[in-house]
Amino acid sequence: MKNWIFDIRSRSFVLLAIFFLIITAIVYFGITENFDQNIILFFSERVGNPTLDITMQYLTESGDAFNMLMFGILMLIIPKTRRVGITLMILIVISTLLTGYIKCGVDRDRPDFEYGGVSFPVSISKDTFALFCEGGYDASYPSGHAARSMIFAIILGYALSNRFPRGAYLMFLYPVLISLSRLYVLQHYPMDVIGGSIIGIMLAGVMAKRTKLYKILDKSKT
Repeated sequence: MKNWIFDIRSRSFVLLAIFFLIITAIVYFGITENFDQNIILFFSERVGNPTLDITMQYLTESGDAFNMLMFGILMLIIPKTRRVGITLMILIVISTLLTGYIKCGVDRDRPDFEYGGVSFPVSISKDTFALFCEGGYDASYPSGHAARSMIFAIILGYALSNRFPRGAYLMFLYPVLISLSRLYVLQHYPMDVIGGSIIGIMLAGVMAKRTKLYKILDKSKT
């Protein structure tokens, strides 16, 4: 997992930034519109299984900013995971605000499909906050849930990598499931979750380096 932690001046960060800008450009100019609409149509025609519908809602709500902040606070309280908690909390706030402002700039509407599945117990969270910016709350690109879940996977995966070198990579199942859930509940297009995931990788890599997250691995060896 060491390759997932990098400096802002590294080749990894630069390549990811370029990739994100390219994806943002093709989304902004509507190049992926047909692809996105077809995928969302596919999901909209397959909702209606009560168990799967409710599972997908609870899964997608686990990626809400508030719920993740609560987890970060829990990590902060425990002395051995304090550095992980600090890193997570900083990243959750930054990613939520950053995706919000990008949404304001791209201004892409969320999928306009009527959800025909089982009614959810609670309303679906929109996932983004943008201060002094109108329109970010209802915009689609990029997905804040995807960004936060990728951050969660990288930070916790890295923290566990010393004890579970291979098992730590199972953490990446979480952002995959979160992204699928956002499509399933018709809140995002495929390109939204791809863009959000890239932001999550960029932010997690840089902030983990800044907060010296690697020191938790040094402590675990002693």
